[in-house]
Amino acid sequence: MNVKTYSKDQLLAWYETMYKMRRFEEEVFEFYKQGLMPGLAHLYMGEEAVATGVCAALNDSDFIGSTHRGHGHLIARGADIKRMMAEILGKVDGYCRGKGGSMHIMAMDKGILGANGIVGGGIPIATGAAYMAKYKKTGQVAVSFFGDGASNEGTFHESINMAAAWDLPVIYVLENNLYGISVDIRDVTNTPNLADRAIGYGIPGVIVDGMDVTEVYEAAKAAIERARSGAGPTLIECKTYRWQGHHVGDPATYRKRKSETEKEDWMAKCPIDCLKAEMLSTKKAKASDFEAIETAVNKEIEESVNFAKESPYPDVSEVFHDIYV
Repeated sequence: MNVKTYSKDQLLAWYETMYKMRRFEEEVFEFYKQGLMPGLAHLYMGEEAVATGVCAALNDSDFIGSTHRGHGHLIARGADIKRMMAEILGKVDGYCRGKGGSMHIMAMDKGILGANGIVGGGIPIATGAAYMAKYKKTGQVAVSFFGDGASNEGTFHESINMAAAWDLPVIYVLENNLYGISVDIRDVTNTPNLADRAIGYGIPGVIVDGMDVTEVYEAAKAAIERARSGAGPTLIECKTYRWQGHHVGDPATYRKRKSETEKEDWMAKCPIDCLKAEMLSTKKAKASDFEAIETAVNKEIEESVNFAKESPYPDVSEVFHDIYV
């Protein structure tokens, strides 16, 4: 982890973002266990360094194509967590007035083109945003987040082929957490490093430690600068891991097929704990710095939970609103 290159303020900002993601997801999990939320949620716990590192390298005007596991992407872009919590509970003060829920939050003011419940569904949307940016010469770039399972979908290959052929300003960020629902990606592909697929499209394929926010940031910054200069797309594979099952109701017993200690081994690489430990050992920050951040974030999370609980449900008269234009 390369903390020496960065300022204390920048590193603490990354720590705050990742810690906020973790605490947010912990509260969402509590909503589910208490029966307060409709449907399911797909938690981002363990993968916080990916969204944090990538989004830190973006401009405010850039675009994000997200996934069913999209809470972290929203938080990394500075979305209002009160509105996010309300949306997850199906409340009227949510980003989509309670109609999108966990898997379909859209925050256009933050460039979030929508989380997407369809595997690989966000890839062509982000590619389309990049086409618009090039056509209109806006200087914007788009980032498409997706998982290892989506890398076997046709939308992945079709979108990257188009982006490569037309030098579109898009960065494809593959969050490889090893499992698509219960399917181990190592059992269904013959490509140990999925970034190698970039070779077939004549674009850079970069592999990074998705548990190291500094490494993710450096790769994302280079790819974003390349895209913005007109040189075209990059595929970045972030090797990461989700702490929980595919969704909040999944016990993830299938993970023990490979290794009895797989989860524990990955949890030892926690991106939040590792950044904190590295900053303390290099004297980049003091324990009191982290305590102050954690206290402030915990207060913010508590306020967002109360806001969501107190927000009303949308009136039944709204049932057909926002469907037709």
